[in-house]
Amino acid sequence: MEATIEVRGLHKRFGPTVAVDDLSFTVPPGQVTGFVGPNGAGKSTTMRAIVGLDRPDRGTALVGGRPYRDLRAPLREIGVMLDASAIHPGRRARNHLLWMARANGLPASRVDEVIELVGLGSAAHRPAGGYSLGMCQRLGIAAALLGDPPVLMLDEPVNGLDPEGIRWIRGLLRSLAAEGRAVLVSSHLMSELEGSADHLLVIGRGRLVADTGVRELLASASGDRVELRTDQRREAMAVLTAAGATVAVTDAETLVVAELTAARIVELLTGSGVAFSGIAEHRATLEEAYMELTRDAVEFRALAGEAS
Repeated sequence: MEATIEVRGLHKRFGPTVAVDDLSFTVPPGQVTGFVGPNGAGKSTTMRAIVGLDRPDRGTALVGGRPYRDLRAPLREIGVMLDASAIHPGRRARNHLLWMARANGLPASRVDEVIELVGLGSAAHRPAGGYSLGMCQRLGIAAALLGDPPVLMLDEPVNGLDPEGIRWIRGLLRSLAAEGRAVLVSSHLMSELEGSADHLLVIGRGRLVADTGVRELLASASGDRVELRTDQRREAMAVLTAAGATVAVTDAETLVVAELTAARIVELLTGSGVAFSGIAEHRATLEEAYMELTRDAVEFRALAGEAS
């Protein structure tokens, strides 16, 4: 089986609401693909359509070149975590995984392997109802990994994890992709995707806004902006905006300046007697790039709606 997820022309409407609108993308093997967008953007609907939980009005969603319903051994072909809390609270974690393994012809030894892999060894015989959110996330990831599938799809796997858990999931995702698996991860924590994702799919109002490498997106978002440190923020802003710059405040002593080169900024501030302590090329965060992309998408959709 080829380790890919392919979505082509996917469209899904719930009553008058269009959840997914002509969405197309590919999740290839060997990389972590982040899937992001504002609340209501269509991420969950898309992921549910990929595994046959929502039937699209048109378009296709394929796993390894086939619809999910045609997979002969789904657990061995795609590992999925859409809702980590979807477990009976009275069931012990190991028993939960054990019935899944037996239903899919997997040995009990595999259950013990994934329990140790996700760090639940000491809690494997406790009822899931006593688990914290982070522990439920680990159990959900264990279930997704149970069949050792070439494709993984995880919805908000970082949610509820402590800092140690976040570092762990980041390393796990990278290692799974390095083994040649296709890994699709949705998240609203851009900082975590910046540390683990190779590629990014951004959607807004059900439509694809960006399909790009993380490095390329960050380089584009950084543009020609300059980061300036000064304790005379108000004076600096007045001088630079008067010269045609766009200036944003990031903290008490830091400004991000667009439309002017670093040399021109130095010239203007020096000539105006405004002191500054540092100036450098601005490196955008993934959060900044994401906000810029999704803001434009929402504005476009709102205008399109008004025009219709």
